[in-house]
Amino acid sequence: MRILIAEDEVHLAEAVSQILKKNNYSVDMVHDGRSALDYALSGIYDLLLLDIMMPEMDGISVLRKLRSEGNHTPVILLTAKGELSDKVAGLDTGADDYIAKPFATEELLARIRAALRRKGEVVPEDGLKFGDIELNTTQLKLTVQGKEIKLNLKENELLELLITRKQAITSKEQIIEKLWGFDSEVEYNNVEVYISFLRKKLTFLNSSVRINTIRGVGYVLEVTS
Repeated sequence: MRILIAEDEVHLAEAVSQILKKNNYSVDMVHDGRSALDYALSGIYDLLLLDIMMPEMDGISVLRKLRSEGNHTPVILLTAKGELSDKVAGLDTGADDYIAKPFATEELLARIRAALRRKGEVVPEDGLKFGDIELNTTQLKLTVQGKEIKLNLKENELLELLITRKQAITSKEQIIEKLWGFDSEVEYNNVEVYISFLRKKLTFLNSSVRINTIRGVGYVLEVTS
């Protein structure tokens, strides 16, 4: 899942980014409110971490604009302040949660999982299941009936995306935006390479799950009989 960190304290943003990446989230960072709004409006993020006090545009204003545009991406507000008024203003504007700095790593991760669950995403502690496959997103391990194989990070992210899409067709554009970012220069053949890698590993595991190509549209997971 892809998270945007909007935090003007660069060292804090980098520290949070490293924490999230170690927990297998894809992360982008910006350090001002105007950039946060531009990135968030792309619609590629599963969750936003917004600092309240940012240059150019504060976090509450960013959130208000997002909600007015119909963007319902879960938002957790970050602030060094502890005043009740900040919390109330954020929640009234449409924030999903609020956490005051400094915060513990475990608390931040728990709040992220909770916000994603409220959104309706599949965020289990151990892994994702589809058909006869089980994906452990923490250990980057794919298992079928006790037989397992390791995945690289991009394979893991791609399979996670396909599973959480719940059998909806996923286009190459969506895959590139989710895995590499909306401003990435990655080309379609990069997606095709990782799809091929995953297909070979599913075959190796004798899985009944297949990644089907819908010509001109994208990819979808299906279970064969």
